[in-house]
Amino acid sequence: MGGMIPLTDASRRPAHFPIVTTCIILTNFFVFVLELHGGDAFVLQWSTIPANIMAGHRWITILTAMFMHGSWSHIIGNMIFLWAFGPEIENAMNPFRYLAFYLLGGLVAMLAQIVAIPHSTVPNLGASGAIAAVMGAFLVTYPLDRIRTVLFFFVFVRVRFIPAAVLIGFWFLTQLLNAGSVAQVQTGGVAYLAHVGGAVFGAVTARLFEDPRRVAG
Repeated sequence: MGGMIPLTDASRRPAHFPIVTTCIILTNFFVFVLELHGGDAFVLQWSTIPANIMAGHRWITILTAMFMHGSWSHIIGNMIFLWAFGPEIENAMNPFRYLAFYLLGGLVAMLAQIVAIPHSTVPNLGASGAIAAVMGAFLVTYPLDRIRTVLFFFVFVRVRFIPAAVLIGFWFLTQLLNAGSVAQVQTGGVAYLAHVGGAVFGAVTARLFEDPRRVAG
């Protein structure tokens, strides 16, 4: 079993503390605690079920689902990716624009999944779509930045510096290969097509949200 875990951008540091990224991470963990206490009933109430959305019900869940996760590994993995790429994109925009960008990215990502499987009754949840938007923005903004990344293959573990374009590009290709499927994560699903939709949204719209004065070299 192998994989890659991005840690931080080794090429730059944000000029401002990433307050919005930090608050989003704390909010996700807070909601996850609520999930642990609320169980399946909480997940079914606040996750996105495409069939319900298409029937005109529970639209609010398109927003609430992006702060929910199906397991400890799901939330920890998502928050690691957000912390690896979010601070620099928040700095390239500003806190308010970044928050709007993040939420819009998550909404677009979830809508992409709903359109793809409109009659599904599988709960969809997770911040992955919004984080994919952040990664898409990073790809077009700082493609040559080196990302400190943990590479592991069975018991072999190494830390390497990988160009953002290579790391995010590889991740995007894996999402394309899985597009249209939903991987079960306990009581919810991970929507790969939502990842693709979020990443495309981020890459296409990043420059509209960014402040050229904040995007350093």
